[in-house]
This record gives sequence, C-alpha cells and structure tokens, in this order.
Amino acid sequence: MEERHKRVLQSNRSNLVRDLDPSKLYDGLLEKGVFTQDMIDEIQSSGTRRDQARQLVRDLETRGSRAFPLFLQCLTETGQHSLAEILQSGAPSVHLQPVAPTQVVRPAVQPLPLSPPMDVDKQSKYTVPVYPVQKPSTTPSPLPEESMRSRPQGRVRRDSIQSYKMDASPCGHCLIINNVEFEPECELNNRSGSNIDCDKLERRFKALNFTVEVKTNLKQRQIKHALSALSKKDHSQCDCCVVIMLSHGTEVSHNRFPGAVYGVDGQHVPVQHITNYLNGQHCPSLQGKPKLFFIQACGGGERDTGFEVSPDEAPPSIRGEDDQTDAIPMSSSSDSLSMSDEPDARATLPTPSDILVSYSTFPGYVSWRDTQSGSWYVETLDRILEENAPTDDLVTMLMMVNNEVSQNSAKGLYKQMPGSFNFLRKLLYFQSQT
Repeated sequence: MEERHKRVLQSNRSNLVRDLDPSKLYDGLLEKGVFTQDMIDEIQSSGTRRDQARQLVRDLETRGSRAFPLFLQCLTETGQHSLAEILQSGAPSVHLQPVAPTQVVRPAVQPLPLSPPMDVDKQSKYTVPVYPVQKPSTTPSPLPEESMRSRPQGRVRRDSIQSYKMDASPCGHCLIINNVEFEPECELNNRSGSNIDCDKLERRFKALNFTVEVKTNLKQRQIKHALSALSKKDHSQCDCCVVIMLSHGTEVSHNRFPGAVYGVDGQHVPVQHITNYLNGQHCPSLQGKPKLFFIQACGGGERDTGFEVSPDEAPPSIRGEDDQTDAIPMSSSSDSLSMSDEPDARATLPTPSDILVSYSTFPGYVSWRDTQSGSWYVETLDRILEENAPTDDLVTMLMMVNNEVSQNSAKGLYKQMPGSFNFLRKLLYFQSQT
C-alpha cells in the first residue's frame, strides 16, 4: 500500500475501530482479492467487533496499491458511506483500472482413433497419449504489491502465520545495559570484553532502524529506574521495543522466565521482573507489539561438558584460553522473591504475549565470553543479524545462533547452548538494512 494511503488509515484509525462493521466487508474483500480466506478467518477470530476492525485495518496496510481504493469501494457497496467519505477526503482521488478478465484456455478435444480389438498381451500401435487437463485455480490472486515492505525475492508469504508490522521509522527503542566494572565488595569480577559486545549490538540495532540508548555500570535500583523510564515512553508510533542486558547472571526461583542479572552493586534483578516493565499492563502503548529481550549473562554455575557425537557432525570450534564466564551461584528463593513491595514483582499477572526472551545459555549453566572478541552469543548474534535479517524472521535466525554457538568449545572441553522463551504470535522480520 502506498504511504499516503497508510497515513490516511492511521490518522482515522479511531474512527474506523469505533464505527466500522467488518462483517459486511468480508465477502467483498475476498471477491476483490484484497484478503485471502485465511486472513479473513484470522480477523474473525480476533475477538469483538472493535478487535476485528482494528485487525482488519492493520492487515489492510500490508496489502498492495489497489487495497485502499478497493476498500473504499467495499465501504460504499455496503452502505458505510460516512467512513468512505472521511477516508476519501483525506486522500487524493484514486481511480481503479479495470482488470481484464482472465481468459481460460481449454485444450482442444481431438477424436480418438478407431482401432480393432486386440489381445492384452500385444502392444497396439495406436497407443493414445493421455494429457492431464489443468483446472483453473479458485484461490483469489494476491494483489501485485502485497507486502508491508519490499521483501526479497524467494520469501513466500504464509497467510496462516502473519507478520508483525515493522515499518515504523524509527522502528522502536533499544535499551542496552552494559555492566562491566563491579564494586569490589560484591566480589564479582569485571567483565572484560563486554564493551566489544555493546559496541557491536549498538551498531547492529541502529542499522535495523532502532533508536539505541546505552547505559553502563548500573546498580540494581538504577537498572529498575532505566526500565521504568523505558516503559513510560510513548511507543504508540513505534512497532517494537528491545532490551539487551550484558552482565553477570545467576539462577533464581521463578514462575515465568528463569534467571536474573546483576547490578554492579552485587544485587540482582530477576528476568521475569525485567519483562514485566514492558508487558501490556505496565506499558499500554506496546500492547500487541513485539517486546524483545536479549540476555548475555549466565543462567547458573554449571559447566556443560557436552556429549560425544558421531564423526558426521561438524567439528567443534575450540575457543581461546582467555574465555571467562558470567556465572554466580544460584540465589535462594527468599532473595529472588523478597521484593513483593515493588510494582514489578507481582506474581499474579497473566502470561505475557508478544514477548521473546533470548538467553545466551541454557538455564542453570554458564555463558562464555572471550576477553578479546566478546561473548560467543553476541558475536554470533551480531553476524547472523547482519547476514540474514533481510531474508529471515527472528526465530529462524535465533535457531541459527543456537546451532553455531553449540559448535564452540571453551578450553577444548566446555560447551554452551543458547535458547529462547518465545511468546510471539506472529513472524517478526526486521527492516532491511541500508
């Protein structure tokens, strides 16, 4: 859809959600090829009339240049003239070019040659070849410019799994908290090499059209303050939000997302509390939008020595002797859940949607970091995003990260396995890098 038409829809979104009757439009939109049946089924299952109207308008923006005028035509045909007039007054006049009817070419019927009866054991010289007759497709043809943004050739749209809207500029906010130097009394080693991780991720998410903010060496309460400030921003014009935590970590008791990250004062913040700041209750302007959390920290103190594989498997990559871990022993449940007076510590919130938490390592295990090149996880994540963001969705890229990091080996012995807790409802494609 053309940008001018998108702006008209966005500026009149409240009117459309309030007054639009989607049920009257489905047949016309399907007949005109604006939506497929799968898309209409998903809109109908989205909830109330207002929810269906909201989803319909959102999906309409992802269709081709003919979607807007065809939508106006459907509004007029179904008697929703006031909405059609409002949209028409905000957009230049549009003219639809008539679509030439598709000519169905039918195969010519040729008479079969006559042949005398023959024995089944003998081959006839009058063997007649049989040609399959192709039937015309009954599936509505997609609009010629179907996509919310230009997609690389070869990517096939799957209407049953839709994509998040990710075309805002900037796409969203990205907060990076990089804890490197820890207070001596907390007995946590400084994290040499973390600045390399931070620089890589700052450049990468700027290239993905995010507004990036970096905060360094925060105490526990400062981490909470930074997250609270992020949740109070107006994200209404953004499509996504990213939080990246680079710190020491530990394993804590939890009821949703495992693990915790440390402030430089030696006090930790559970990951489930970090995600709570941006959920639908605490940050309404991010409702229905993807919230991404990348955690480069240990999930515990165990070291994974791996297991033997067949010679057919790819040989492991032996990392350097300077590899360090971000591990701290597991905290007691009383420590991890003793903050019930804080607004982000409520355990009764519903399971969050549209959230993905990517961990550098499996819960309970250490995460390895090279003092010269940065952590295994961030080094791989940065490269995969650079190479594959224009063509692959986020979950697919994270599986690539998992596979590559799993091939590494610290000191020729220890392994690492990243993983994710994925509560996204749709595919997520980042904006193409320029």
